[in-house]
Amino acid sequence: MTAARGKWLQLAVLAIVIAALPLIFPSGYYYRVGALIFVNALSVVGLVILIGLAGQISLGHAGFAGIGAYACALAPAHLGLHPGLALVLGAVVSGLLALLIGRPILRLKGYYLAVATLGFGILVSMVLTNERALTGGPDGMAVEDIGLRPLLRDLGWRISGGEFWYGISGIALLIGAWMALNLLDSPTGRAMRALHGSEVAASTVGIDVARQKLRAFVISAVYASVAGSLLALQNGFVTPDIAGFMHSIEMVTMAVLGGVGSVIGAVLGAAILTLLPQVLTVFAEYEQLVLGAVMIIVMIFMPQGLLPSIMRRIRGRGE
Repeated sequence: MTAARGKWLQLAVLAIVIAALPLIFPSGYYYRVGALIFVNALSVVGLVILIGLAGQISLGHAGFAGIGAYACALAPAHLGLHPGLALVLGAVVSGLLALLIGRPILRLKGYYLAVATLGFGILVSMVLTNERALTGGPDGMAVEDIGLRPLLRDLGWRISGGEFWYGISGIALLIGAWMALNLLDSPTGRAMRALHGSEVAASTVGIDVARQKLRAFVISAVYASVAGSLLALQNGFVTPDIAGFMHSIEMVTMAVLGGVGSVIGAVLGAAILTLLPQVLTVFAEYEQLVLGAVMIIVMIFMPQGLLPSIMRRIRGRGE
């Protein structure tokens, strides 16, 4: 199968799943869960570009999600921007900030890079928590609705809030996945993939290592910012937790769980890690213990992630 056919097949499968899932939803609550999965998956697709493609680790990417989320809260309130334009503003600010801090940070390698990105995420979270007059502090602040539902009602479309955000988040994920898959097959994607193998070898064949690493960092920051904005608009409220350390860890875990080199694997990892806490509520106080045990088992027996491991076994049986 050619790369182009594989790309369109993956997008077609994802589109079919997004369109078909509502047929089996027993209640409107599942639209909310589905929208949350799509938003998480969008942010994880950005990490696939950074970690799986360029081989750079980040433990502070929730900071960019926080910037995107608070842009949708602050820009309409203080600048009078439409929430949709605020989403774009948050993505631009996140991209510029990633460009600014990425130059010195990406000179580091290994755990030094991880600690540096972790420090950025903690710094953003602290600013959002301490600037009470602007951000509402730990209590957070309200986010203005995007305002499309009244227009859709005028056009004769009767949809609930859950259905609306399911559709918006699903479309955003499809666009994000399409862009990421295009990047994988492009000369830029191949250059980034060379970094993952060996930065020294990549530089010897003429690849600008620093530029490609910075490009991957900026792109992934924009993905995280858009996902944070969508989450804030969907919930109608935002708190500094969205930029917290645990959110960054969740994003990386989703990427690794599904398969850090696979776009569809990122969606699978986000779906599993979003759904598991909902399913494991029956275990009450043992929920976190069971969740951790499941993740450890998967990493022991499928170290490359769920989707790559499953596909390898399917191909092995076919041969």
